[in-house]
Amino acid sequence: MGKMSGRERKRNGGDSAKYQPGGSTFKAKKFSEDKTAYTPQASLIRKLVDPETTKYFTEIANVIEGTEIDLEQRSVICGNALEEARGKELELATDYIISHTMQTLLEGCSCDQLCSFLRSSAGKFSRIAMDRSGSHVAETALKSLAMHLQDDDTYSLVGETLASLCQEIVINAGDLMCNSYGSHVLRRLLCFCKGVSVDTPEFHSTKPAVVLAERLNLRSTKLEGNDSQQHQSFPDQLTFLMSEMLNPLRVDIATIQLNQYSSLVLQTALKLLAGNEPELMRIIPILLGCSVDKDLEGYLTEAAKKILHLVEENAYSHLMEVILAVSPDGLYNQIFTKVFKASLFKMSSHPFANFVVQALVSHARSREHVKAICEELGTKFKILFEMGKSGVVAALLAAGQRLQTHEHECCQALSDAVHNADEPSASIIPRILFLDTYFGSNDKANWNWPNGVKMQVLGSLILQSIFKFPSEYIKVYIAAIVSLEVNHVLEVSKDPTSNRVIETFLNSNAPFKQKRKLIIKLQGHFGELSVHPSGSFIIDKCFTASNISLRETIVSELLLVQTELSKTKQGPYLLKKLDVERFARRPEQWRSSQASKASTYKDFQAAFGSKETLSSRSSNFLADTSHKSQPETLKGMRNEIDTFFSSGSPFLAHQGSTKRKGSFNKRVTESSGFSKDGVDNDSFRKKTKKIKTRNG
Repeated sequence: MGKMSGRERKRNGGDSAKYQPGGSTFKAKKFSEDKTAYTPQASLIRKLVDPETTKYFTEIANVIEGTEIDLEQRSVICGNALEEARGKELELATDYIISHTMQTLLEGCSCDQLCSFLRSSAGKFSRIAMDRSGSHVAETALKSLAMHLQDDDTYSLVGETLASLCQEIVINAGDLMCNSYGSHVLRRLLCFCKGVSVDTPEFHSTKPAVVLAERLNLRSTKLEGNDSQQHQSFPDQLTFLMSEMLNPLRVDIATIQLNQYSSLVLQTALKLLAGNEPELMRIIPILLGCSVDKDLEGYLTEAAKKILHLVEENAYSHLMEVILAVSPDGLYNQIFTKVFKASLFKMSSHPFANFVVQALVSHARSREHVKAICEELGTKFKILFEMGKSGVVAALLAAGQRLQTHEHECCQALSDAVHNADEPSASIIPRILFLDTYFGSNDKANWNWPNGVKMQVLGSLILQSIFKFPSEYIKVYIAAIVSLEVNHVLEVSKDPTSNRVIETFLNSNAPFKQKRKLIIKLQGHFGELSVHPSGSFIIDKCFTASNISLRETIVSELLLVQTELSKTKQGPYLLKKLDVERFARRPEQWRSSQASKASTYKDFQAAFGSKETLSSRSSNFLADTSHKSQPETLKGMRNEIDTFFSSGSPFLAHQGSTKRKGSFNKRVTESSGFSKDGVDNDSFRKKTKKIKTRNG
């Protein structure tokens, strides 16, 4: 439980003296002399279990673990053993050996027996939770309680037990929050009240990969949804816990702000309250250090320097990231304008505060926010790269792309940061893919594509963001990627991270001629790429973006490695989508099918495609039709067309089920913005009839 992620270990450098591995983990400081100030409890002194009790639980362990017994008998044995534990819960749960038996008993008992145990041990639950062995017992009890909630009849009983447990826990909330073991139990309890599991990515300790994916628009956040809810929730208890935890600690909020374990608890609590604006507006000011009698806006103006200093601390920087993510729009705007604006570059230079800048940029609420950030950081991309703070640049590019603002400025700033106007554009792609290697070189003028050096993840993600921008803003990047040498294109295509750059380019709205230039460079290597774990995805995109002659070339090369390809993970999918078997048996029929499919795509785009799509793809009738300006439904239409042709049936034929045909026409109507009974129905029928007539 006390383990930290790789990012946290890295960020903890130099601060190890501030935190202790267990017990009371407050940063060494002189506490307030005020009697109302919070003071930590002394460390737990374990009581030894008497020999007779030890013998009894050893025998119980042998019975329930050594032989197989039915569930009903197991429940009875577990319940009887827990009854024997009454009054001795603390000693048994904190014993290194017997604690394992207690976990087994809590997993095997009935809901009534479990609730009875928790009510009996409620007064000692905090001390159990703060023990190395007892914390596992406490977590097991909560996990088991969550399993029993799958039965609706137990909700009332569990609610009463939870209420009595929370009443006792809030008395020692400060100790629990700042304890390496107790903090994890408290986080699980908070998640239990919400009806979710602390082990899900949304509520577990921050994982860099998950956070990065959300910040770069690669993964949608579920903080405000109920997708991860596993059982019935107890919202009143969650609110009670949060208010009772924080109110007594206002006088020592500075201590809570700087503790790594309390930071994790508060991060979890804020994520659980995401979307609950009244509660967030009450809690976040406390975490910012604002007292009840002060106006928040005025306080932020006065305490800006203090908060800027706090975000340079490891624990508080993590907490501030979550505060920015869940803050209501008005509160976010106040924090942005009163505290962070005009200090972004200085924060970006700091090892911890730069993560706060990334969160601030990623959760920008309006185009005005992005504009202010661009004005402050847009000319500093090169310096940020040299300092190793490429995450800030990546976050700003993603924010501009998400809000569709300052796109040209962002693309131009990145281009200026990695190459000069008099240098060939081909140098842009490798310098971004190898950011650290290039900016760490002493001889940048003679720097070339390095051999045997791993491509950087952030560099790849930056390029993926770039190729999602409109084509008129990324002409230099399009020219750069199609200018790569054949061996470099092949190397990028095989890289497990950077191959997505090629995929994103082929899936972009770049001109078909430019895409074709890149695809032709892979000619002769399609078979080699198809059997490669990463390259197989490139083949899929190449086929989609190719004309009929290039498609035939791709399928011909795949036919040579068909046996080997069928044994790979993606092989069967590729063989089916590209219809390799039909090409081998009846090549003329395959060509006819591809020509019909191309004609259908072209007619469909002419009838229902957006103006932007028609103008940008007029010469690319087989390019991928998915683009941010079109409805997602078009992708489903394309798949349905593919299914019809790959099965050998004529598209929209009269044979077969009329239900499928009606369903397809209905979805086309809805996706194109036509009402069922509107005046545009005649136009829709004429266009549909034209497609039917052409394709039989």
